[in-house]
Amino acid sequence: MRCLVALVGPTAVGKTALALGLARHFPIEIVSADSRQVYRSMDIGTGKPNPAEMQVAPHHLVDVVEPDESFTLADYWSRASTVIEDIQGRGKIPLLVGGTGLYVWSLVEGWRIPRVPPDTRLRSELEQRAELGGSDTLHQELASIDPAAAARMDPRNLRRIVRALEIYYLTGQAPSRLQGKEAPDFPVLIVGLTQERGDLYRRVDARVDAMIAQGLVKEVEELLNRGYGLSLPSMSGIGYGQIGRFLRGEMELAEAVDRMKHETHRLVRHQYTWFRLDDRRIYWFDIGDAVAGSRRLLEDFAA
Repeated sequence: MRCLVALVGPTAVGKTALALGLARHFPIEIVSADSRQVYRSMDIGTGKPNPAEMQVAPHHLVDVVEPDESFTLADYWSRASTVIEDIQGRGKIPLLVGGTGLYVWSLVEGWRIPRVPPDTRLRSELEQRAELGGSDTLHQELASIDPAAAARMDPRNLRRIVRALEIYYLTGQAPSRLQGKEAPDFPVLIVGLTQERGDLYRRVDARVDAMIAQGLVKEVEELLNRGYGLSLPSMSGIGYGQIGRFLRGEMELAEAVDRMKHETHRLVRHQYTWFRLDDRRIYWFDIGDAVAGSRRLLEDFAA
């Protein structure tokens, strides 16, 4: 049976461990839905599976572009759709794993995404305007052009706002009019993994400490030495920006670590807006019940 299983939830909740556990019992291949794990040489800070974990099941859409290469939602959707079709064609189950809501829902809901190549000059002009007037000014501009698109965006998310304006100025059409949804022609099962918020924050903090112990500072230093600046989208991820500023002498390491933890807590809250606990499409499990519960669910689904 052609199908797709998605495993979603906030960062640090244990999605990778559960995915690997399921892969030991089902004919699964893992498709990453993480917007940071696509970048090569960015391993510790993105929480990529280690080599031993990668041996448990084939992994896709990890390490696909260099840190200074453009990688859009349309790029992800195109690659992931091809990979999923290939996995299904070989009689395996594609397991979509990650916390990037845009990536997950684009596949699960079958979004139509405008294939508009980036325009470097236009993008630079828009970013310069944001530096002068703030991202709110661009968000207001988008709202006057395409209220529906603006309503779906955080006014602080400059990258998404710039992309929407870029699409409008290059095509003359509102981004929301170019987008739509067409449900996949195969069944989809969505499993959610959650935990009590205080316990989850403690897991986040322990994970950040582990990243430092594993060599995140050295990883960021090597990226900077290779010419990958902090202004790159890839380097804006949690950990890379904070440690980069520490390496430039702009803050102490302890402050950088505290900021990493604070920003990851904020990311968790944001992820719960993408994957809502009251979303009836998602079968939620607390981490204590997830292994047995998700196995039973998948057995019934794939039968």
